[in-house]
Amino acid sequence: MVARSTARRHKTTCVRVLIADDHPVVRSGLAAVIAQEDDLCLVAEAEDGARAVALFQQHHPDVVLMDLRMPGMDGVEAIRRITTEFPDARIIALTTYDGDADIHRALAAGAQGYLLKEMLVTDVINAIRGASSGARIVPPAVAVKIAEHAQTKDLTKRELEVLGLVARGLTNKEVAAAIGRTNETVKLHLKRIYAKMRVSDRTEAVTIGLRRGLIHLE
Repeated sequence: MVARSTARRHKTTCVRVLIADDHPVVRSGLAAVIAQEDDLCLVAEAEDGARAVALFQQHHPDVVLMDLRMPGMDGVEAIRRITTEFPDARIIALTTYDGDADIHRALAAGAQGYLLKEMLVTDVINAIRGASSGARIVPPAVAVKIAEHAQTKDLTKRELEVLGLVARGLTNKEVAAAIGRTNETVKLHLKRIYAKMRVSDRTEAVTIGLRRGLIHLE
């Protein structure tokens, strides 16, 4: 989707912004905010990750506001694809998810910053300007989330899969059938998950896993 407004096409010099979000209301809100700033202009809007990649290739915007959770190709994969092809791309993850795992995934994929949608409009505008100048955008609230679990060990791909299945309410036997392993193997995975997450049972593991963004329930 190309930019909806032509009201400010008279601007000759501006920070060119691409918005990627699957919610039309969010895109409209951000577009309205950007339209009020003389030094910013919206060049395109995308409703999913694949479209964001295509529009970036077409428009080469100065800054991208990228939602992380979108249908099809999600924001993290879109960030990864864009920054692989365009290493200097300046992308800000803009999302409702504030778990440290979500933050790490976005930054590891190549995002230059991470903002929460609940932040003030002025924070978003200042972040766009900062990113366009090359600044790293990690607000204090986000930095705290990262620091909270800096010393914890990462769960393996299999452990994340097991934790996700447990979060869906599956028993150990059902998890074993789902991953093609024995019940004893599942118990071993859970024991390792508890140790890494510093919890004592599956309920606590699921609660913390959801809060940190290690797993999501769609």
